[in-house]
Amino acid sequence: MASSIPEAAQKLFTTETLRSASKQSEKCHIVPVRLRRAIKKYLKDQEKQYMRRKVLRLSESFSTIKRVNLQICATTSKELVEDPLKSVIPAQRWKIKSAYGDIGLKYKEDETVAYVASRMPAVYSACHRVLSEVRRRLPGFSPAKVLDFGAGTGSAFWAVREVWPKSLQRINLVEPSQSMQRAGQHLVRGLKDLPLIHSYNSIPAFTQNVKKSERKHDLSYVLGEIPSLKDRITIVRQLWDLTRDVLVLVEPGTPQGSSIITTMRSHILWMEKRKCRKTKDAPTESSKDIVPYRGGAFIVAPCPHDGRCPLENTEKYCHFVQRLERTTSQRAYKRSKGEPLRGFEDEKFCFVAFRRGQRPLESWPRDGMKFDTLKEQHAKRRPEDFEIDFEDQFESEPGGVIPHEHDHASYDSDATETETDADNENDQEEEEDEDEDEEETTMAGLGSGWGRIIYMPVRRGRRVEMDVCRATKRDGSEGSFERIVITQSKNPALHKQARRSLWGDLWPF
Repeated sequence: MASSIPEAAQKLFTTETLRSASKQSEKCHIVPVRLRRAIKKYLKDQEKQYMRRKVLRLSESFSTIKRVNLQICATTSKELVEDPLKSVIPAQRWKIKSAYGDIGLKYKEDETVAYVASRMPAVYSACHRVLSEVRRRLPGFSPAKVLDFGAGTGSAFWAVREVWPKSLQRINLVEPSQSMQRAGQHLVRGLKDLPLIHSYNSIPAFTQNVKKSERKHDLSYVLGEIPSLKDRITIVRQLWDLTRDVLVLVEPGTPQGSSIITTMRSHILWMEKRKCRKTKDAPTESSKDIVPYRGGAFIVAPCPHDGRCPLENTEKYCHFVQRLERTTSQRAYKRSKGEPLRGFEDEKFCFVAFRRGQRPLESWPRDGMKFDTLKEQHAKRRPEDFEIDFEDQFESEPGGVIPHEHDHASYDSDATETETDADNENDQEEEEDEDEDEEETTMAGLGSGWGRIIYMPVRRGRRVEMDVCRATKRDGSEGSFERIVITQSKNPALHKQARRSLWGDLWPF
């Protein structure tokens, strides 16, 4: 297999660059100043009476829908699961009627205001986390046209604009709720350098109003609350047909959300493999009119392989967590069960990102690398390594000022909201440029040599235990879920990296 990999595709990694290349997660995300100001301005224009009650009512509605959705899988038709390509009635409406009644949540004005105040920052943070990884894994990908299905108040639009601020030219939003559309328009009011934004109530409305030559999008983003599996498959197939390059699916980080992502993942991969098989089995007649099929699909993230999910039919499910610093509106209107509200919250989510084409063949990052054991490292030490410069150890602070040990706790979201727009935008642009420079130096490739850390690593003394989803074949056709143990005595370099790894990071094989 190593001989079939072109030399141009091989990347040289060192023990120092493995860590930066595998870093994908973010410890605590801070919502950008522009979005916090927009939310604050939107809530000022709304009636503040009973805001906490509205937020509580919205949370109870989400819990009710979650309980009902758990029962829907039991009513799914076996015929649809066994033959996913069988023709089904296209979904005309986003809100679905099932055997349990019409359970799609209707976002009216009160629900929309509560959503913006309590849920939008968390949803934005999850979207930003997913799209940031897509950008890191695809450094040459810069979407100009984006389709956002289940747009809501525009959380994904804000995330796309932060991740790809210069390339975005047009975005089409599909959202059935009129109040959600109005809230999204209000939030972007006054922003500079906005792309073309068009809103539609459904996919049929989008296809009727847009020319066929302009329907293809570089990036399609799906964040939906579609309860019916039948309508979900239909909509995802329609969105995949409208996607030219990358399709991203995001669901809540629950067992039900993970099951939805796994089903959609299997369906799209199976559908593309079937198309490839039909093309290969077709009679080879020499004709200039026949164009060879160059399709296919592979997983950009989070899966390191395109085989069957190893967590299927197990008690575990694949999901991730993004911690974010709560905004002023969240701290003002969210309630806690008899305890002080924390300054942060954890947003759980499941996602999968597809790309058209075939997975590139790349050498595994640790191929050819040799790691010394702890004994070998001790044997190579020199006497100079034990010398200590005591003057440097007790160097005083500049000016003789000793920092206070107990400073007053403050939130970045409060401190930055009082600054000027120009200063904040310049600071954010400088940070983005610095991040781009760091990412260009070390990048994790799309080959199957990078596993994914599922769940938080367990650190026990001089050993680290990690649950890793990895590819078992170099072409990425099969995968497995394993617990690996890294000890300091056998491999100090990887042990140091494992101690710094977080849930959602990549792991080199």
